[in-house]
Amino acid sequence: MALGPRLDLRQSQQLVMTPQLQQAIKLLAASNLEIETFIGDALEGNPLLEAGSVSSEDTGGGEPDDIPREEFTSDQLMAQGGGEKEAPLDLDTGALDRDRDTGDGSHAASASGDAEWGSAASSGAASGEDFPDINATRAAETTLTEHLNEQIGAIAVNAKEAFIARHLVGLLDDAGYLSSDLREVAYDLGVTRDEVDDGLTVLQMLDPTGVGARSLAECLELQAREADRYDPCMAKLIDNLELVARGEVEKLKRLCGVDDEDFADMLGELRSFDPKPGLVFAPATDSAVVPDVLLSSKDDGGWDIKLNEATLPRLVVNRDYYVELNQGSPGAEAQSWLKEKLADAHWLIRALDQRQKTILKTAAEIVKQQDGFFRRGVSELRPLTLREVAEQIDMHESTVSRVTSNKYLHCDRGCFELKYFFNSGVGSSDGEGASSETIKARIKSLTDAEDPKKVLSDQKLVDLLKEEGFDLARRTVAKYREAIGIGSSAQRRRAKKLSGI
Repeated sequence: MALGPRLDLRQSQQLVMTPQLQQAIKLLAASNLEIETFIGDALEGNPLLEAGSVSSEDTGGGEPDDIPREEFTSDQLMAQGGGEKEAPLDLDTGALDRDRDTGDGSHAASASGDAEWGSAASSGAASGEDFPDINATRAAETTLTEHLNEQIGAIAVNAKEAFIARHLVGLLDDAGYLSSDLREVAYDLGVTRDEVDDGLTVLQMLDPTGVGARSLAECLELQAREADRYDPCMAKLIDNLELVARGEVEKLKRLCGVDDEDFADMLGELRSFDPKPGLVFAPATDSAVVPDVLLSSKDDGGWDIKLNEATLPRLVVNRDYYVELNQGSPGAEAQSWLKEKLADAHWLIRALDQRQKTILKTAAEIVKQQDGFFRRGVSELRPLTLREVAEQIDMHESTVSRVTSNKYLHCDRGCFELKYFFNSGVGSSDGEGASSETIKARIKSLTDAEDPKKVLSDQKLVDLLKEEGFDLARRTVAKYREAIGIGSSAQRRRAKKLSGI
C-alpha cells in the first residue's frame, strides 16, 4: 500500500463556548448579592437597560414585558451571531474552569470530556464584551476556594484530575481541612479510589501548605515536608501531639531521641506551622447572610418556594430610548453599536430569567427530597447527592453544583446553605439510610442528656444508636463526635466535675 499525503473531508460535532455562555454559567454560581452588583455594572454600561419594579407575579422568574411569554430553553441562550451552535447552559463544564487556551481561538469540548477550554472570539451581538466580567464583581478579598482553584490547572495532569481536585476543594472547611470519606467521594463522582487519591495529592500540593489535610498531624506533616524539616525526629513529635498538648517533655525527648536544645528547636518549628491554614482567607468581618430562596408552608400542607425579590432587580429594555437613538443614528457604525447593545440587553434578561428558573427548580427538588427535615428537623435529614437531584430535574451534576453554590434558603428552621442538604449517609435497619447530620445530632442529644456519673463511652453510644436502628462502627461514632466538638468520655467526665453538673 502506497504512503503519501492526501486531503480528507470529515464531519464532526463540537460544543462551542462563547464568552456570553461562559458568563451565563458563571451567573449560576453567583449569589443574589453578587448578581445585584453585576446588574449595577451592566446598567451603567448599557443605556438600553433599566431597572423596573418587581411585582409579586415575577417572583417565580416571570418574563419581562418586552420578552415574548414563552418557556426559554438553554438553546435560546445561544449567541445571536455566528453560525455555530454553542453548548447548552446545562452541561458538564468541569473543564471550563481550567480556562486553558487551546491556541486556535475556539472553545471545543471533545467527547471524552478531557477537552481544554480556551478563549473564544465572537463577533457582533454575541461578543458580550461590553458586559463586566462577573469575576470582577465578586468581593475584593479572594476566598480560599478561588485561591485554590486558580492553582489547580497548572498542576493537574488532565481534566479528570483537575475536576476531582476542584470537587475536593469544595468539601474543605473554613480551616482548610478535608473531613469527607474518600470512598464516599469516589462513589459520588463515579471514579476509582486511586483517582480520588491523585486528586487529593494535587490539592495538598497547593498554597497555602497544609490545606487538604484530614487531621492536625497531617496538616503539620505537610508543612514540615514543605520546609524540608520532616526528619524521623520531627515525625515522632508530630505523631505524638497528644503528649505535646499534655506537656510531657521528658517522654517526648525519649521518643524523639534528642537533647534539650534540639527538642526546643523542634518545638519552636512545630509552633511556627499554621494549624488552620485556610483561615488566612477567611473574611475579616462576618456579614449577615441574605437568603436567595424563601420557603414557607401553605395551609394545605404544601410548600411555597420563591426567590428573594429584594435582591433581584427586574431588568427591562427601554424601547422608547432605543427608537430615539435608532432614528438619530444614521451612521453604519452607530447602528451596529446600537444593535449590539440591544442584543446584549436581551441576552442578559434571558440569562437571568433562566438562572431564576434553574434555582427554583433545584430548590424545589431539594425541598421535596428533604421534606422530613423541613417538617420535623435534622433527625429527618436524609442522605442526598448532587446526582440524585440532577437526575430528578433532568440536569447535569455540574449545573446543580453551581446552582447550589453560594445560595441560601430561609425557612422556619433558619437559614441554610443549599449545600447543607447534600450529605453522606450511614446504614440503618430500615434500609433507607440516615444522614450523617442526623447521626451527629443524635450523638449530641445523647451526650447532653447523659448522667455525669455514668458518662457514655463511644462503645455505649454505638450500642444506643444500634438500638435506634443506626448501624455504625465505634470509630465512626468517634469521628462524628469529634466533628461536632464533643470530647471523649474522660474529657466530658472531667469537664462535668469541674462545672459541678
